[in-house]
Amino acid sequence: MDKLSFFGMLLGIGAIVGGQVIEGGHISSLIQPAAFVIVVGGTFGAVLLQSSVKTFVAGMQMTKWVFSPPVHSPAPLISRVVKWSNIARKEGLLSLEAQVNLLADPFERRGLQMLVDGIEPDRLRDLLEIETEAYEAQLKLSARVWESAGGYSPTIGILGAVMGLIQVMENLSDPSKLGSGIAVAFVATIYGVGLANLVFLPVAKKLLSNISNLVVLRAMFIDGMIGIANGDNPRVIESRMEGYIA
Repeated sequence: MDKLSFFGMLLGIGAIVGGQVIEGGHISSLIQPAAFVIVVGGTFGAVLLQSSVKTFVAGMQMTKWVFSPPVHSPAPLISRVVKWSNIARKEGLLSLEAQVNLLADPFERRGLQMLVDGIEPDRLRDLLEIETEAYEAQLKLSARVWESAGGYSPTIGILGAVMGLIQVMENLSDPSKLGSGIAVAFVATIYGVGLANLVFLPVAKKLLSNISNLVVLRAMFIDGMIGIANGDNPRVIESRMEGYIA
């Protein structure tokens, strides 16, 4: 679990609520169901309009990466590739076929199988890089669901504020209804700006950071495969791969 993300979100929200209390306000005044429905419903409605179902669902599923990031372990990958390099130098590329079915990652399995099949190094690099670029583009498209929410949220918050003020203007003759309208107006703005800057945009940035780590692992793997295909010394391959995380 990424405790820093959890702590950061609690700190951000706690600072807002704590500031309200310090100023003598009541926490209950920040709880406005109408404003919440306007901002959250309007924001995700806009995001759904611009996204495909597949992209939106993938973006929602990726949210778990904020607190439980995908495994980013360069050391085991380097160890595997160096082992394959030693095997290939001693017994030839065909001897690596026994290693293919031991891999859980489909990308690594395909890459190693293409290496065993004798695909030329340049062609092998092209194929793996094309797959990596498509993989990265799809992940970033899903992560930008949250980035889009961060862009729409403040504007929807202003829309909620205007709606609250309209309610106030319509009930000027009834002072008992003025308070609720003004509360919705101001709290909707707080929800819009607060959710954008404390939740939606930070979540998007965190997801993009995790995606970058995954892409670096693939780049390391590709470099290792090309090194084996070219017959490079295992120490050279190891050194090059370690350069990605220096």
